[in-house]
Amino acid sequence: MNPASYFSGAVSPSHRALFERLCGLGQEHLFSDWEGPGIQEAPKRQMLDALAKVDGSYPGGLAGYVENARKLLAASREGRNPYEGLTPNQPQCEDLSAFGDPYRQHEARGLSAAKGLVVVLVAGGLGERLGYPGIKIDIPVEVTTGASYLALYASWIRAVASRVKARIPFVIMTSRDTHEATLKSLKSNRYFGLAPADVHVLMQELVPALLDNEARLAKEGPYGLVLKPHGHGDVHMLLHSSGLAERFRKAGKTHLAFIQDTNAQVTHVLLAALGVSVARGFHFNSLAVGRIPGEAVGALTRLTGGGRDLTLNVEYNQLDPLLRATISPSGDVPGPNGLSIFPGNINVLVVELSSYASILSRTRGIIAEFVNPKYADASRSAFKKPTRLETMMQDLPKLFGPRERTGVTIFDRRWSFSADKNNLAEARSKLAAKGPPESGASAENDFYHAMRLKAAEGGLRAPEAGEAAFAGIPFTRAARIVFDPSFILTLDEARAKIRGGSLDPESTLVVKGERVLLSGLTLRGRAGLVVECAPGASLEIRDLTVEGVGFEQEALTEAELEDASTPPYLKIRAYRILERKPLFVRVSKPGAWRMGSDGKLELVAGPGKVTGLKKAAKAARRSPAKKKPGKTAAGAKRAEKSAPKSKGSSSKKSASPRRKGGKKSPPKKKTKR
Repeated sequence: MNPASYFSGAVSPSHRALFERLCGLGQEHLFSDWEGPGIQEAPKRQMLDALAKVDGSYPGGLAGYVENARKLLAASREGRNPYEGLTPNQPQCEDLSAFGDPYRQHEARGLSAAKGLVVVLVAGGLGERLGYPGIKIDIPVEVTTGASYLALYASWIRAVASRVKARIPFVIMTSRDTHEATLKSLKSNRYFGLAPADVHVLMQELVPALLDNEARLAKEGPYGLVLKPHGHGDVHMLLHSSGLAERFRKAGKTHLAFIQDTNAQVTHVLLAALGVSVARGFHFNSLAVGRIPGEAVGALTRLTGGGRDLTLNVEYNQLDPLLRATISPSGDVPGPNGLSIFPGNINVLVVELSSYASILSRTRGIIAEFVNPKYADASRSAFKKPTRLETMMQDLPKLFGPRERTGVTIFDRRWSFSADKNNLAEARSKLAAKGPPESGASAENDFYHAMRLKAAEGGLRAPEAGEAAFAGIPFTRAARIVFDPSFILTLDEARAKIRGGSLDPESTLVVKGERVLLSGLTLRGRAGLVVECAPGASLEIRDLTVEGVGFEQEALTEAELEDASTPPYLKIRAYRILERKPLFVRVSKPGAWRMGSDGKLELVAGPGKVTGLKKAAKAARRSPAKKKPGKTAAGAKRAEKSAPKSKGSSSKKSASPRRKGGKKSPPKKKTKR
């Protein structure tokens, strides 16, 4: 076939070479229904451009893609079992599902090692499945402050960088669907306080769909190419092709932490996981939780046999037959503790960089591709629809040699993993099947739960008082706490910065700032307290009691759930949180500040004589806070502009996110210096 026979004008040398190369790969069908010169020449060139883009982005080009596809399709057609001859065993595990000295020691070790950390966020998904018309990382984690997932991750990185006095790179893998919106979110929010030079956004390209076992590329009409996602394993290929992995290694970075788009709980556990990796010499550390038998979560197992020893994620649909064929005739059933006998994979990884960069160099970043065609019949000769090669980031250990060590760190589920990925109907179905709902409401509920656990480490009591339900999704009636990462990163910090106190159910506490000490704080009823302390300042709040109504949680009506004007970030939860009259304590000037039981904020040392939070924390530990009689802080406030009205809220003020169409005005009351 001659490309000149399809064009009236000249054919570029690159297009000609690509055309001939594809014909040599058995892809003549791509051009078999093209019309002659002068007809539809623009679409023809566009198709060649699309093929050229794939040829340039996939390691080995289209020739490599077709060759890999034919090998994998042949294995699939023959029905080869990837686990043939392998027996599942328990992996090397570090169990941190409960707090205690080991947990705190690993956190401290991880924080020390964090100067060598790189954070990698896989963010290729849209929120359509949730009913959210935007990128998932723009969804608010909680609607008390309205901070998005992207904002939270950036805040955590800033807090860690501040503690270790080092720059922590942030890599975000996007897709064609999310790339421009991610850039827009970063730029419009000034990179959420991160240095733009430390943020690297890499877009994942699509790969051609496959028509049959000969790996012929699928078309859509005469001039359209069917392209599909290659899977989140592309993050490895992008880190290699961009040169970032090698650049980070040369800069002295030691570990990469791979995180998912809508799991805020990961910020509670990454440092402890990093500490485990350092202590046990893990080159690849998978974070895990207790797994419910039969749920759609992969299991982390150590597979041995035939001279092989691999610690891998086994997908949930492959786990039951593997167990039945080896160690458990009953398949994927509960163990003595009621959970699966193997820990559940949450796709959060801590990877040692030196060995990782070496593997990427050897493989060009292609990590253990697989293919999963849906065959039309038992002959396995035709597909129901085009398939494609896929890759998963957690399959990296398939390329490990005997020198690399792979392990698993197990955490409590609600503390470490609560994804926001299901709409309300799907969440109710999951709940009915005794599984976690994994919705906007459940993720926010678990976020507050984790914050209450941190508060408890410092003796701040926040008792639960039963459950409410919003559109059928349960929500714990207890204090809603938001500790910004700048305030508390570790359990040791919680012990140092919090000393006793109590928070009634329905109360709200928000704290932001590294040098804040809370001692003997009491929030009564539905009281709300928001504390913000700027860098260069310190603040001690001692024996303060706050009353009144700060924030209220209110269910959306059926009409509001159906109303197109109701903000989607509220509809996916079925409630709003209304800002009433919380007490705001904001310190923006340098110096050591203190607020006591009288609610008055005073400067106790100027910028040159800051006493230091550590001394205050030590003093608080030596002498437990004693409650002093006095006024509540309810009257120690002054007026500001009111917050905007949420859709359908009449005269009520909603604590909505600072986002387009829902801009948050300054709150009503504050104490500020």
